[in-house]
Parts: sequence; structure tokens; C-alpha cells
Amino acid sequence: MRITRGTGLALLLFGVWSWLLWPTFLTNILRSENSWSGGSPTGFLWVHLAIGAVSLVLGTAIGVLGWRGYRAAGRGD
Repeated sequence: MRITRGTGLALLLFGVWSWLLWPTFLTNILRSENSWSGGSPTGFLWVHLAIGAVSLVLGTAIGVLGWRGYRAAGRGD
């Protein structure tokens, strides 16, 4: 599969955006009153932690694919 330089850059930027967005979001979720009930985590917290974790994993994978595609397109591979 060939990825153009522009597509590779877009995928790379998506990966970077994921790492800029999700840690801040997860920090806010951890601080939210909705995340805790009597000192114990709620379903709200667990669901959002799972969403954040999956998003970071996918963002990383997409960013790596973008980086590899961007570099390969620059070399003419």
C-alpha cells in the first residue's frame, strides 16, 4: 500500500493531535465530581478511561503509519 506524502502528514498530525487532546481530557475526567462516589470510581470514570486509552493507542498507531508513509513517500519508495 502506498501513502502519499500529504496523506502521511495528515495521519501523523492526527496522531499528534490525539496526544495533545486525550491526556488533557483524561486529566479533566479524573478531577470531575462525576468520576467518584464516596471515594470509589464510578462507571462514568471507567468508560471514559477506556475511551481515552483506546483513542491513545489508535492515535499512536495512526501516527506511526503516517510517519512511515511520509518518510517513504519522500524517499520515493
